[in-house]
Amino acid sequence: MEPWATSDQVWQGALIFSRIGAVLLMLPGVGESYVSPRIRLSLALVVSLALWPVIAGALPALPATVGGMAGWIIREVIVGLMIGALLRSFLTALATAGEIVALQTTLAFAQTANPMQVQPGSTIGAFLMLLGTTMIFATNTHHLFIAGLVGSYELIRPVGPLLTGDFASLAIRTVGDAFMLGVQLSAPLLVFALIFNLASGLVGRVMPSFQVFFAAAPLSILLGLSVFALSLGVVGTVFIDRYRALANVFVGGAGG
Repeated sequence: MEPWATSDQVWQGALIFSRIGAVLLMLPGVGESYVSPRIRLSLALVVSLALWPVIAGALPALPATVGGMAGWIIREVIVGLMIGALLRSFLTALATAGEIVALQTTLAFAQTANPMQVQPGSTIGAFLMLLGTTMIFATNTHHLFIAGLVGSYELIRPVGPLLTGDFASLAIRTVGDAFMLGVQLSAPLLVFALIFNLASGLVGRVMPSFQVFFAAAPLSILLGLSVFALSLGVVGTVFIDRYRALANVFVGGAGG
């Protein structure tokens, strides 16, 4: 290696850093607000240097004008933000499941700071979001992110057209699948709440003088959390399988 970099090498490094830095800005775990920006920028720089020999051949040549350079940089940043937003949006499945569980266990009013969403949310929703992020790193799913970065240069080539229509369709389908998955993950609590509320209403009709609410409220919390705890393993397994399938969409580009 030479002790200096040519203009073409600096240009290639800037393009790679633009896309990878934008992706890491949105990735679960790495792109959270509580992670220091210096750590994220350092990680983006290291990953860019590591992937440089692999994807340098797919990059366009150095433009002759400053406007052309700015256009390419902005394009790569937009592509990176689109990919990162797609991977992050699937985490809304756990947020949806947490809100539904909180509603069914009468714990929706117990709001807490959710570090994954930078806004208050239900305690169960915050717990599931943290669980999902932990599962991503515990199962080495974050390794798929690195492979997906390489695959993204096959799916969305820098010298090719920006497929905004295809991405919009994929984003809409991903958000819809995430919402459906959230409802499916909370299905045990929905079934429990239906049976429990029907039983409480039946007791209230049979025994009008009995204070059903005072007996049903603590039982709803106790039994609901018990059902939630029993189904937690299945929730984590199903979510991480679906999330790995989404990440493999970009990894497939590397394999192709």
